Amino acid sequence: MKVVVLGINSKYVHSSPAVWILAAGVSRFADSVHDVSVIETTVQILEKDTAGIAAQIEALRPDVVGVSVYIWNASVLPPLLKLIRKKLPDSTIVLGGPEAANNPEYGMLGGVDYILRGEGEYELPALLAALEGKPPPEKICGVVEPYSDEYLQSLDGRIAYIESSRGCPFRCAFCLSGGENGIVGGRVKFFPLDIVKEQILKLSKINARTIKFVDRTFNCNAARAYEIFDYVISLPTTRLFHFEVAADLFDERTIALLKNAPLGRIQLEAGLQSFYKPALDASARYAELKKAVENIRELLSSANIHIHVDLIAGLPYETLSEFKNSFDKAYRIGAHTLQLGFLKLIHGSKLREQAETLGICYSEKPPYEIKSSQWLGIDCIKVLKRTEDALQHTYNKKRFLSAIEYVLTASHLRPFDFFCSLGSFVTAHGMSLSDYAERFYSHCVSLPNIDSEKLIDCMTCDWLGMVKGNNAPLFMRFRFVKGRENRNAKEFAEKKLGRKIMRYESTRLSSGEIVFVDSGTCDPVTGLYRVYKFMV
Repeated sequence: MKVVVLGINSKYVHSSPAVWILAAGVSRFADSVHDVSVIETTVQILEKDTAGIAAQIEALRPDVVGVSVYIWNASVLPPLLKLIRKKLPDSTIVLGGPEAANNPEYGMLGGVDYILRGEGEYELPALLAALEGKPPPEKICGVVEPYSDEYLQSLDGRIAYIESSRGCPFRCAFCLSGGENGIVGGRVKFFPLDIVKEQILKLSKINARTIKFVDRTFNCNAARAYEIFDYVISLPTTRLFHFEVAADLFDERTIALLKNAPLGRIQLEAGLQSFYKPALDASARYAELKKAVENIRELLSSANIHIHVDLIAGLPYETLSEFKNSFDKAYRIGAHTLQLGFLKLIHGSKLREQAETLGICYSEKPPYEIKSSQWLGIDCIKVLKRTEDALQHTYNKKRFLSAIEYVLTASHLRPFDFFCSLGSFVTAHGMSLSDYAERFYSHCVSLPNIDSEKLIDCMTCDWLGMVKGNNAPLFMRFRFVKGRENRNAKEFAEKKLGRKIMRYESTRLSSGEIVFVDSGTCDPVTGLYRVYKFMV
């Protein structure tokens, strides 16, 4: 049969490993030979050109159309499914993926014939056999190799994904992996290490932006995680590898290994979610937070690994006051990124089942984000949204970091209160960086105990590190280093850089210090340019 497998990514930079795994599963496990085509597109393209995507599928005249459904594409797929049904009335439409598998009613929106649950690379070949009137393959097991030449070529400049294990040993109530369906909730399926290493090696040689492990808790098996970390570290590559980890599970041996990884080779994402125990208990989230914080700080001390920590706003029993405490504790860890996320009541999660009992209201449309609860009213959610906006457009984008540090120290504001007040004063949507900088300055200079000259100095140094000094706002008063008075500083800077200094790469601060930037390279961990200071 002719089979089309469709993946709708949230952005072009993302790639869908699922559709390629499905194609490889059919090739390996089906008893018959099927002609399988993979189509990848994005939510944005689908919204603008539903007819074009449908025509692309129709042109292949498939017997079976399989679609992977996730929270990021679920809301835009029904019009396409209806159009496919209209254009290909005799074709079989099959859905898979967590959004469809855990929400059978979804399939009724577009005349879908089947919804597959479980591991698709095994289930799809069995369905194809049934459609042909044949018994399913006698033995469906093992691991498929999705990294065909066609797939590897499609990854040019994008994020590549790899799966070394499937499932999660934990049962967090807000997560799909905490449910009872498939390989989840206490069961983890580990793929053979030799195959995983073979896949890592292939991906390390292509031009992918990042190679991201999709394992739910990558280091749940410490010895196995160590071996993969060690292999990744040893590779002759410049690729960045991303892992989602439980920070409290790191042992001393693994921490020592990671601290010696090449600069920018590894990126870790550690979900803390909250520091409020009743919220964690209600979410069945069990972790040694003290140890997690200690391990993250130890890894940060080597400055070779980018570390991302997560919080979830809206967990049961956590009020705005308690969340502020969680935010401040997480911020003071000093991770490179602090994500303020919002609880999503996804199909298949325990908290979705308990939402009515707990008094949690959420959007009926994907991603089913919390709207209010008995602990967080609508106004509280708005406060958190403003805080998230300010955090995302400053700290998480490495903007004005030394200025933020100065303001927090001088004003004695709590981190949450600062970002909340900044988010109330200015939003970054549709605003140039230069205009945002002026608004940022206007807000910060109005806070208690802030010296305007010190604030400008900090923002000037930050600007040099962020954008090489280009197009700085007028209030920063950039002055090019020139004249006899600054000859020594200029000579020092040019000797340090090994080249002439451009006008926009250096300035004098109110303190009299000369600052200049090495705009030829940036730190692979922070993404910032190195800024030097010289006192005349």
